[in-house]
Amino acid sequence: MKKINIKILIIGFLTGITNGLFGSGGGTIIVPSLVFILGLEEHKAHATAISIILPLTLISTFIYFNNGMLNFKIAILVALGGIIGGFSGAKLLKKIPSTILRKIFGLFMIIAAIRMVIK
Repeated sequence: MKKINIKILIIGFLTGITNGLFGSGGGTIIVPSLVFILGLEEHKAHATAISIILPLTLISTFIYFNNGMLNFKIAILVALGGIIGGFSGAKLLKKIPSTILRKIFGLFMIIAAIRMVIK
């Protein structure tokens, strides 16, 4: 039996907790962890994060739905835009150099952090 990598499980656990509490985890926890802790190449880290987000989102959505916290009208409209944006972003990912991708991602994280602290 192959040895289970405890670092990967801890990263997954922290990502799940973050996703469940704040609705984000794929980008804020997974991408930096895959790049800086596990040494994954930037583009592969972003692509891998997307695949990790799906099961986290399904579980969280189920729990939010059961607790009456889900606004379907908004969720469906945003999801439609997200599908188009997700397709476009996935196509663009391989065209953006890793150094630029890292800076754009970092900038988004800084802006989000500042907005969260100020509000």
